[in-house]
Formats: sequence, structure tokens, C-alpha cells
Amino acid sequence: MNLHALRIFTTVAYNQSVTEAAKVLSISQPAVTIQIRNLEKETGLKLIETEGRGIKLTAAGEFLFKQAENLFDMEKEIENKLVQFKNGELEKLRISSTYLPANFLLPTWLAKFKKQFPLVKVDLYSGNSNQVIEKLLHYQTDIAFVVKEEWREPDLNLHHLMDIDFWFIVPRGHKYDGKEVLLSELLQEPFLIREEGSSTREILFSLCQIHGVTTPHIGLQFHGLNESIHAVIAGYGTMLAPSLAVEQHLERKEIGRVKVTGINITRPVYLCIRKRDKELSTNIKHFLQSIKETRLFD
Repeated sequence: MNLHALRIFTTVAYNQSVTEAAKVLSISQPAVTIQIRNLEKETGLKLIETEGRGIKLTAAGEFLFKQAENLFDMEKEIENKLVQFKNGELEKLRISSTYLPANFLLPTWLAKFKKQFPLVKVDLYSGNSNQVIEKLLHYQTDIAFVVKEEWREPDLNLHHLMDIDFWFIVPRGHKYDGKEVLLSELLQEPFLIREEGSSTREILFSLCQIHGVTTPHIGLQFHGLNESIHAVIAGYGTMLAPSLAVEQHLERKEIGRVKVTGINITRPVYLCIRKRDKELSTNIKHFLQSIKETRLFD
């Protein structure tokens, strides 16, 4: 397959426009069009269709785009590794993680690892579940940690580490503080909701769907767990939060907890590794061994 044409096709697909792709690549639109036609001729498949002023991918085009992205991401990863070898640098350990593991589990694990291997550079990226997985799939990180319901990702191997409880919390002195109520009653309160892509948001909305109740009124939406918790401490809103993140606030009586009749929420923490990585780097192996030695998961 002509990789030059494939790279141009990938740029077109990413920008959803021949015009924009030509600008990015600094070549003419006709040159872009010729390469796309050559690729379609080579594959014997229609890859792109015109839609208004832009383009849309066919089913074959969608498949090729995803595979090409993986290919070129891997190419960048190889180039980065070769530069590290050339400069005599130690290989980095790059981790992406959702908020909970990043703030309440990884600090302990990384501290132990760095004591054993102080010269290894570690980069930790924190984001929501979707962002974290995208980082891993596009070779921008080496491993990922997520808190998520049972799910399948065809390009990843998932390893269960431990389970975490989720609690409903309210401001201290709230009418439901320390009480047990029905889910339908609690959902009448204004809620603090995380952004789309957050596992906490997914858990709450899934809970509503399972129990056939209307999703709560969104009083505030935050792009972060810590900000949401502090809004409750300040006296506003109800929210669903992981116990690890709020148990100390509860002990200090900064917030209240509400028990919901018949509902106990537990979610797993997963370690995610790309299936394409047949051989893990030495740094990843050492880090995983360091985690096991902390005895914090089953």
C-alpha cells in the first residue's frame, strides 16, 4: 500500500475536508484528490464520499482511517524511542489515569517505584475515562488506569486491580444528611455532575436508567472531581462520589452522607495495556511489580 497516499487520506479523514487537508499538508487540492483516487484504485474500494461542502467516510474508509491512525501513531512512537536511544536517555514511563487512581492510588505506587528506580522519568496525565483511553490507544502513554463499569475495548487488555465504593454526599446539615432515602427522593435535589466522558457521570446516569427514574436536575457541572466535592463542602448540591475521595471529609464532618435504599455502588479499577504491545518494557514490568508489592489489590 502506498503510505504517502495513506498519510494524505488520513489527514483528509481527520479534517473531514480536502481543502483543510491541503492547507495542513501545504499541497494543492487537486494533488490531494489525485492521491485519494490512487488509494481507492489500489484498494478497489470507495473510501470517501462528498457531503455538502465537506466529505464523509464510507464504512471501508472508517476502517482504514482507524487502522492508519494506529499505524502512524506507532511510527511516531518508534521515532521517539530511537531518539531516546540516540541521546542515551533512559526510557520514560508514561501513564494516563482517571482522577481517582491518579490522586489516591498512584502517588503511593509511584513513590515506591521511584525509590527503587530513581533515574526513570515518569509522566502522569490525568483526565476523564475517554481522554485517558485515547491517550493510550494513540501511543501518547504506555499504560492507563481507569475506574469504569464492565466494558470491552477490543484493542486493550484489561486487568482488574481492586473495587471502590461510591457514596452519595450532601452538605453538612442537609435534610438527608445521615438518613436513608429512596433514589427517586434524592434525585429531586440539585446535583453536581461531572463532564461527559467521566466514569462518575456514567455511573449515575446508568443507575437512573436501571431503576427507571428520571435523571437529576443538573445544578452545576464541573470538569473535575475535586471542584465538585468542594462545592458540596461549601454548602451546595448533592453528588455521587468515590469513597476514597470523600471519606476524610466525612470524618472531619465537612460533608454528610446519604444512604439510598437498596443501592450499593461498587466499581472496579482497571489497568489497561494495548494488545499490540506483545512485550512490555522493563520499566512497565518493574512498575507493575512495585504495585503488586504494595498489596493494595487482589
